[in-house]
Amino acid sequence: MNPISENIKQRLSLRKPLQVALDILTQLAGELELKKEVDLKTELEKVQDLYPTCTDFEREFVSICYSIATGVGKTRLMGACIAYLYLEKGIKNFFVLAPNLTIYNKLIEDFGNSSNPKYVFNGIAEFVHNKPVIITGDNYNQQSSLFSETEIRINIFNVSKFARETKPTKEGGRNLAPRIKRLSEYLGQSYWEYLSNLNDLVILMDEAHRYHADKSKEAINELKPILGIELTATPIDEKGNQFRNVVYEYSLAQALTDGLYVKNPTIATRKDFNPQGRSEEEIEKIKLEDAVSIHEDTKQELKLYALNTGKKLVKPFILVVCKDTTHAKAVYDLVTSVGFYDGAFADKVLQIDSTTRNEELIEQQFISLESEDNEIEIVIHVNMLKEGWDVTNLYTIVPLRAANASVLVEQTIGRGLRLPFSGERTGNEKIDKLTVVAHDNFNRVIAAAQDPNSILNKLKFVEIDATQLNERTEVVTVQSTITAAIQKEQEEVNKIAEPVQKQKQQNIVDAKKVLVNVIPFFNTNSQVKKVDDLMKPEVKAEVMKAVQKELNTGQGNLFAPQIAAEAEVLYEKLVANFKKNIIEIPRMDLVQGEVTASFDDFDLNTNNFTYDQLTEEIIRIGIKDKKVDTIEVKKGVYYGKPEKLIISELINFSEVDYDANADLLHKLAKQVLSELQSNLKEGEDINTVVFQWRSIIANRIYAQMMEHFRLHEPEYIKPNVRPFTRIEEWNFTALKNAGHKDYRDENFPAAQVPKFVFRGFEKSCHFEYKFDSRTEQTFAFILENDKEVLKWLRPAPNQFRIYWHHNSKIYEPDFVVETADCIYLIETKKADEILSNEVQTKAQAALKYCNYATEYTAEHGGKPWKYVLIPHDKVANNNSFKMLTNVQG
Repeated sequence: MNPISENIKQRLSLRKPLQVALDILTQLAGELELKKEVDLKTELEKVQDLYPTCTDFEREFVSICYSIATGVGKTRLMGACIAYLYLEKGIKNFFVLAPNLTIYNKLIEDFGNSSNPKYVFNGIAEFVHNKPVIITGDNYNQQSSLFSETEIRINIFNVSKFARETKPTKEGGRNLAPRIKRLSEYLGQSYWEYLSNLNDLVILMDEAHRYHADKSKEAINELKPILGIELTATPIDEKGNQFRNVVYEYSLAQALTDGLYVKNPTIATRKDFNPQGRSEEEIEKIKLEDAVSIHEDTKQELKLYALNTGKKLVKPFILVVCKDTTHAKAVYDLVTSVGFYDGAFADKVLQIDSTTRNEELIEQQFISLESEDNEIEIVIHVNMLKEGWDVTNLYTIVPLRAANASVLVEQTIGRGLRLPFSGERTGNEKIDKLTVVAHDNFNRVIAAAQDPNSILNKLKFVEIDATQLNERTEVVTVQSTITAAIQKEQEEVNKIAEPVQKQKQQNIVDAKKVLVNVIPFFNTNSQVKKVDDLMKPEVKAEVMKAVQKELNTGQGNLFAPQIAAEAEVLYEKLVANFKKNIIEIPRMDLVQGEVTASFDDFDLNTNNFTYDQLTEEIIRIGIKDKKVDTIEVKKGVYYGKPEKLIISELINFSEVDYDANADLLHKLAKQVLSELQSNLKEGEDINTVVFQWRSIIANRIYAQMMEHFRLHEPEYIKPNVRPFTRIEEWNFTALKNAGHKDYRDENFPAAQVPKFVFRGFEKSCHFEYKFDSRTEQTFAFILENDKEVLKWLRPAPNQFRIYWHHNSKIYEPDFVVETADCIYLIETKKADEILSNEVQTKAQAALKYCNYATEYTAEHGGKPWKYVLIPHDKVANNNSFKMLTNVQG
């Protein structure tokens, strides 16, 4: 375990496949010569012994390849490799090759702009004050300070420019040397000569399959690097041959199987679709219509996710792949016409091919599709998919007139697999999914998917029901009952025509609004331990001050005095109404502490702890006569107690903390000293033996200690508890037409429950809810109709802050239920999932919350909290709430 590479993994938050790749570099860097003029056969044997897949470097220098799927983070791996080689090996010169202008510009940003969110060296402390110098294909001939001893230099070149710069040119009828090989007035030599003479140049090749042609190979070989690191998702050269220098592969198939770092690709067709008897134009129109249906659904889900999580809003787009430019123009005319969704996409379509812009500008336009202010929703494209077009917001692909559907799908899905939220799946299936619409070739694609060697065998297949095509959705925000009631009052005020009466009523409504806005913040007031404490005169006085401040913030309100007076009058009535319409949910951030480690107590196995004292001599050589004589060292310097010397060596290991393990360390040190003392020969000194062998002795003790090493799951940190919080609003999608149902209505398939918004509730803290299953809908029916239940809530995603899974996830309970003597946190779950690790881990977090909540309410006169986990097969309309809370899983 290399401490530098472990540190880099942690600081750069490397994903598991990238950690493995860095471990491989760490291991090989310790075996290879890492210098010019090495015996390539010997070096290859070293690599092949460890990684048999590497059978040939394929270059005139040592070069290894990582085959890593698109979207997993090849750029971040390059940054990790550079950081490791600099920090561990002192290598300061790097040369990065990019396959096109888009990636070239992207790499300059990622490696050189420390304010860029994707800056690859974020967290590397050594690069903060010694920031790497970025030298590009555009400014290399202007460099004048290349020879600083401390700076790290990263050269970034676009391969096409690199190729141009290394070709001879003509000027005025004269043959000139390639530009990069001409004399530089700053360097006194050509830049090419400067690079090729460096003793520590490492070359990194992004999309390495672009640099296996004979000419590019020659140019790269001339640089004479000490090491090449190649990265590609497709380790196949221009002639179709597999790379022979691959040391690690994390394929797209593996990434799809793991389901962590790329979107879940799905092939879609319309249900019962039969292409026979249909023209190509008709099939295209159906596919485009279905693509828009999928796109609109995805767009609403992304909007909802942003509202519920506070994360950035991602705007998805559709990629339509056409046969040629004539075909692309026809499709463009169709989707921008009034006949296509009434012209809704007229200004939201981008056609990019050889007839529209030059290639480099096309790539830049495509990349800008991720920008928030970009309104493009459909991109029409001819088969020009290249590296660098890996935007994160591509969610729907429509291949039109594909001769070989399976080949086209394999080529196109890679362009849409990147994930927009920190490169990881969210857990929301709809926004973790990439859809390829393939009606006319659906059966052929499915047949291809049966091939175990095809990437397609990892895809999922869905059918679009024609009845769902007209189901348009919208994002709906559902306010708490008290806020919704005030909103209804506002609507009535808006109808009043008489100005004086209207203003008077408006002042009353504004007073209620400001009170409802201000009151929840008083959960931090030292005098407020429950909602009833808001009635205290001294608390009311402070609330009124907050109301005045709120009304006079910013531009203020012309009627602030009147509104404040109304608030004073309405205060007690509104607080009572506030209490009636909420459940007093204690607010706390329930977070886990750090993972702790310890060593079990044990006795050292001291067998073979025998070390002979080494003779130490001073050698003298005559300057003129070259005579040599030796003098034995007479010990006179005290190096410390043997016990302390051993312990000092042991605490150099990262797992060994002195404060936590002092007793064990002293015990083991004494045991080994006792053994060493008993094995001393005549004339030997224990202090000297320990000093000479201390490192080896500590390593042997450490090896035994690690057999007794334990990692402990983190405990929850005691939270700061507040008495109550506001009831958060809900955001979800609803069908625009016939999307609402009464909660008592079960006359429709259970599978359709998640589609509808349910109404008719009288006890809940919101007037509308959506449910994930029939079980939840039925449970809501029980809550509404059981006399034991006073109030209930289906909490919004941000209502609780209960963290689990090492604080990486937030637990969202299904229900909160209040009765006369208790408040329940409730989860309904499939019976066969009750004992799963995930459900039980979340249950432990919920129990902790209830324990802390009860501890607080017991002290301040509130109700206890209980957590209940209910199997789905116990939930039925004729069951009572009391019975269900007694049959928990």
